[in-house]
Amino acid sequence: MITRKSIDEVMLATRIEEVVGDFVALKRRGSNMIGLCPFHNEKTPSFNVSPAKGIFKCFGCGQAGDSLKFVMELEKLSYPEAIRYLARKYSVNLEETEQNIEQKQEQMDRDSMHLVNEWATEFFQKQMRETEEGRTIALSYFHERGFKDEIIELFALGYHPPQAGIFYSSAVKAGYNPEFLVKTGLVIENEGQFYDRFKARVMFPIRSVSGKVIGFGGRILDKDKKTAKYLNSPESEIYHKSSVLYGLFEARKAISKEDCAILVEGYTDVISLHQSGIENVVASSGTSLTNDQIKLIRRYTNNITMIYDGDAAGMKATFRGLDMLLEQGMNVKIVTLPEGEDPDSFAKRNTSAFLKSFLNEQAADFIKYKTSVLSAEAAGDPLKTAGMIKEVVQSVSLIPDLVLRSVYIKETASRLDTDEQTLISEMNRVIRERMQRLPERPLQPEEVAAPEPSAERPEKAKLIENGAYAQEADLVRILVLYGNEPVAFKEQDENGNPEEHVYRVGDIIVHELIADELLPEADFNRQIFNAFALLPEDAEAFPDEQFFLHHSNRELAEYVIHLTSSPYELSKNWLDKHQIFVSTELHTTRKMVMSSLYSYKLRRVKKLLDQMNSKLEGDLSDDELFSALEQIKGLQAAKIEIARQLSYVIV
Repeated sequence: MITRKSIDEVMLATRIEEVVGDFVALKRRGSNMIGLCPFHNEKTPSFNVSPAKGIFKCFGCGQAGDSLKFVMELEKLSYPEAIRYLARKYSVNLEETEQNIEQKQEQMDRDSMHLVNEWATEFFQKQMRETEEGRTIALSYFHERGFKDEIIELFALGYHPPQAGIFYSSAVKAGYNPEFLVKTGLVIENEGQFYDRFKARVMFPIRSVSGKVIGFGGRILDKDKKTAKYLNSPESEIYHKSSVLYGLFEARKAISKEDCAILVEGYTDVISLHQSGIENVVASSGTSLTNDQIKLIRRYTNNITMIYDGDAAGMKATFRGLDMLLEQGMNVKIVTLPEGEDPDSFAKRNTSAFLKSFLNEQAADFIKYKTSVLSAEAAGDPLKTAGMIKEVVQSVSLIPDLVLRSVYIKETASRLDTDEQTLISEMNRVIRERMQRLPERPLQPEEVAAPEPSAERPEKAKLIENGAYAQEADLVRILVLYGNEPVAFKEQDENGNPEEHVYRVGDIIVHELIADELLPEADFNRQIFNAFALLPEDAEAFPDEQFFLHHSNRELAEYVIHLTSSPYELSKNWLDKHQIFVSTELHTTRKMVMSSLYSYKLRRVKKLLDQMNSKLEGDLSDDELFSALEQIKGLQAAKIEIARQLSYVIV
């Protein structure tokens, strides 16, 4: 059995467009990619790939899924075989073992650690917001740094008081096991005594890509030089700092939209830039850039802009990460800030418009950046110049794309006034030496027999298209895509005065269906609805699209792909170039929700009416007949009112 950890590593490394691109010629169309479907014959492309979501969907035959599903269907592989296929493609070493009681316990422990971290985040926020000390020390500190309340809330910043044991005693009192307080690193145990790790620090929760709090960073507020300025959670079963990018959860949508990630060093760099409107920004959180962090970015974009301090240390940090990015096929640009500035201070000194303009104008490709920095160091010294040329060629040699590599060699030759053929020879020598150092990896082909994929449209797609369930499927689709979106309603208070109330889309739909006892009938629709309806009262947000797309129930995840995928995408040129504004669902949320809700109710009421009218044809007693007629009368009235409301919403 392949371990869960190995499967997660494979999925982390996998990029849907690369997996599909091995079999299908894909072309970029907006944020998605299209091509001819490999599962059925077609002349016009209807096969869509979404790199941001990690899914594919054919609007011709209905096939849909993630990288694993694609490989399983196309290569006729079982689930474990598909995992091994992707592991070989991305050079991931698999661990295979039988799951035992200990492994099950490990999973339970990880879940407990997540719960502890979520509670700790709320504790730190309350300490900052609801205590005099927190407001005076921590909240004032953040305000002095220029952070607005909205950004403090978005990144869930908080405060750990200096009193010894305050966090530990509060957590134990709240019912949390000391074992998990220690495992998460929030508490240190020494000879039976427990000590708070982060006392007297402002707190920066570190989230996973899915939004779970997996660790913390704490900054000291006094100027004690003997104490580390920043302190991070130690490595744990749920927190591996080399595989985490601070701010990615908040930045992932902007990265996909901009098709570019901006990389900085620290927490406050991310927060300041985000507040200034540069939302596609992440940080390596005080660690040197790692391959796992690069793989995280590559799930959303191939383009990265590095912003480091303008001093010598910042330049060296840039060089360290540059070669790793190039080796993984990233398109790299670098922005150098003025001497003495860092992204945090620079964002505070300048307007949002200036920042965006500065980043666009100052972003230099890596050749321009590296040659300019090294040329300044060489200062005309022949030996240093030769070393500089070799270092630049070394970086170019790492680029996997042959055409791009050739372009950069020409660029280097032009910038350094060097013979192009000499650079090519040097580059080939570097590549040969690198290949000789690589260990041999013998191929182990596997022959696997599997049934042919069905030519019929998947049942999940048929369910959505089925008229009997079309309205409830649309309602569930809205829940998944817009459940957390706010909707404003104008109502009247007890005195008849107008007032506005704001509700979440999920709250509206759940309340209406439960109140009218019109719960979804189809199995998958009911499962999704229950994920919203049965959410704990203290939960801050409903499940989002990513939650369902990566659901452990793979059939449910595939169903959600069918629900939420659309063959159409608005061109940016409509607004940017032609100044044509197109109203989307998100712009008309209230109308969309109420229209779908009333359409669903109308169909269900009509269905109940048909059932009651059929019942009248049976042999009924007088009491039964009277009861049936009363119900039909009520349903008829409900039908008329719903139709009236539906007409009002549409008009």
